[in-house]
Amino acid sequence: AEPPRAQNPSQEAKADSYCVKWITWKGERTPIITQSENGPCPLLAIMNILFLQWKASRVKLPPQKEVITAEELMAHLGDCILSTQPREPSEGLQLNFQQNINDTMTVLPKLSTGLDVNVRFTGVSDFEYTPECIVFDLLNVPLYHGWLVDPQSPEVVQAVGKLSYNQLVEKIITCKQASDSSLVSEGLVAEQFLESTASQLTYHGLCELTAAVREGELSVFFRNNHFSTMIKHKGHLYLLVTDQGFLQEERVVWESLHNVDGDSCFCDTNFYLSHALVKEGAAAGPLDHQLQQRQVDQDYVIALSLQQQQGQDPSALSDLELARQLQQEEYQQQQQVPVQVTPFLCLQGRAQLASRPAGERRQRQKPDLDCTLL
Repeated sequence: AEPPRAQNPSQEAKADSYCVKWITWKGERTPIITQSENGPCPLLAIMNILFLQWKASRVKLPPQKEVITAEELMAHLGDCILSTQPREPSEGLQLNFQQNINDTMTVLPKLSTGLDVNVRFTGVSDFEYTPECIVFDLLNVPLYHGWLVDPQSPEVVQAVGKLSYNQLVEKIITCKQASDSSLVSEGLVAEQFLESTASQLTYHGLCELTAAVREGELSVFFRNNHFSTMIKHKGHLYLLVTDQGFLQEERVVWESLHNVDGDSCFCDTNFYLSHALVKEGAAAGPLDHQLQQRQVDQDYVIALSLQQQQGQDPSALSDLELARQLQQEEYQQQQQVPVQVTPFLCLQGRAQLASRPAGERRQRQKPDLDCTLL
């Protein structure tokens, strides 16, 4: 289902301008910059963090502002970066800051078209360092991803190693042309990993992401060549809803990130479930099944986290997967029986598969925000 479109024609943004959505955040009216189909998501993700952190005091928008241009956003961001100049008079610090500023000014124009970032599959903060990363460093904005190799899959760990995405693609091409059968096999394992994790988020990555992000921390989450504003609230991860189609939906502010399949729920500014969007004629049976699957996914993530914390043997994962399968079967058998569940129902959204994964620039496809809530 398509997200609702903005009803007020006067608020329709032009190609180089973006609609402003006002929300109440921690008791203050706060602007959120929304985006259309091909909006510059890196720029908006960073600026929305600055607004939510109240660090953008020099760029406070007039209370009635409805549209902001890309040029205005870039100017405001530049002011924020310049304000990070160190107070210490140390010549070394000042020279280093000036060099960082020069590098940043070269990168800034890319924020409105898309950044090239190259993930490493070893950690949620692991990226190949490129000039683009300097913007996040200067503003002290964490950049995360969740595309990790499961350490309990030794063949995949061996095949992927500490390579970045671009390096792994090169390795796959080289291995396919090798005469050594072991290299050919390793290349196939690596290729299968990329294909099976095309959504660029794994359960292990989601576990590590949940553990790494600090409570209340605002950060940028990179997935499928898209940059989203992310926060951790009461142990759960949420992505800021910036699709312009939800401009008039004041109760749709955050979207949950709790599994790898694109299943999510919308929440308001206080992280309470939003009932603003209801799909007409939705049957109860399929919804119950979706909610049961959601509970299975959450249980699986929690079990993986506990397993990592308790230092269990990797061989125990097969038992965990078996338990998950048995639980799914049990839910299927109970489909005809009323189930006491948490008070919200979510329709499964489509997982956005990357036709060209990280490291390759392309225009971002329309975000799949077609979850409907009852």
